[in-house]
Amino acid sequence: MQQYLNWKTYLTIIAVCIVGASLYYTNQLASKLAIEERKEVEKLVDGFITINKAAPEQDVTFVSKFISDNTTIPLIITDEEGNIIDFKNIDTARSNNGAKYLEDTYNDLKNLREPLVADLGFGLGRNYVYYGDSYLLTQLRYYPFIQLGIIILFLLVVVIALSTAHKSIQNQVWVGLSKETAHQLGTPLSSIEGWLELLKDDEKNHEAVNEMQKDLDRLKLVADRFGKVGSVPNMVEENLISRLESMVGYMQKRAPAKVDISLKSEEPEVLVNIYGPLWDWVIENLIRNALDAMEGKGSVVIEVNNTPQQVIVDVSDDGKGIPKHQAKKIFNPGFTTKKRGWGLGLSLSKRIIQDYHHGSIFVKESEVGVGTTFRIILRR
Repeated sequence: MQQYLNWKTYLTIIAVCIVGASLYYTNQLASKLAIEERKEVEKLVDGFITINKAAPEQDVTFVSKFISDNTTIPLIITDEEGNIIDFKNIDTARSNNGAKYLEDTYNDLKNLREPLVADLGFGLGRNYVYYGDSYLLTQLRYYPFIQLGIIILFLLVVVIALSTAHKSIQNQVWVGLSKETAHQLGTPLSSIEGWLELLKDDEKNHEAVNEMQKDLDRLKLVADRFGKVGSVPNMVEENLISRLESMVGYMQKRAPAKVDISLKSEEPEVLVNIYGPLWDWVIENLIRNALDAMEGKGSVVIEVNNTPQQVIVDVSDDGKGIPKHQAKKIFNPGFTTKKRGWGLGLSLSKRIIQDYHHGSIFVKESEVGVGTTFRIILRR
């Protein structure tokens, strides 16, 4: 369960608790206010009865003032047949058709709650008093939802701000680490190149020197890749198939004997804008991860599909696969399933494809014990 918990989860839980507590407390207040308003309406009904049935000499000034002071609770009084006799605190002037507005309000109040029943002294038998919520009670009922919206907006702002800051820090760490790695590689590479020149003097070392030269050139390329992280690469239109064939040939010689690395494409030439050194880095990283997953035997297949809108490159292996709960995390910096390594390979690969090549890279499918397919999409 711990793998699904992070600071965003805790922040969401806290927000839900705040909203839940607010909803509960506000509903309690609304219920109490609704009870008080019902008592107020009952007093108004008594006031109507008192005024309508009062003797001529009886002073009803206080009762009249009490009724007139009610300016918040909407009331509609009907006879037994449902005909509207009187209403209060309903602004019929707000509508072009006052009668229809009054009728609609009457239907709303009738559906809202049961009316109070009493003989108000109009001489029409029993009367029904329908009433609605005051403006204050209505505000109180809607307040939690407004608060919920504010909290959600606040959470979004906080998450976006923290994510942006976190990504910025990651970028600075990646660039700094990459450039420092390139700098550190420079000295031993120069030394190895010098020793290699000495070995070339002996003809017996010809075959070994050629392979060592290839690896040295590869190391120089790696150092160059690290040195260019953080700078804007110069994109060039290249034949993607030729580039992949070169990478497949290089990696096949360095893969275990029981591993087969192959390239499939219906077209011999697929032109696309890429930055070769960084593109090779991504493919090499995917192949190396596949080799680690297969543990000495199996196959790696790179399949290219060319369409007018995009180029799709699938890198598939029949290794041990990736569990579903890890599939979404493998591109996170520092995440690794290996005993050794910093977990930056796939993270940097994603950065190279998304930021430099304006494409996308993701796990198309993976099943434990069956294998994994990574998909790269390069848009035209």
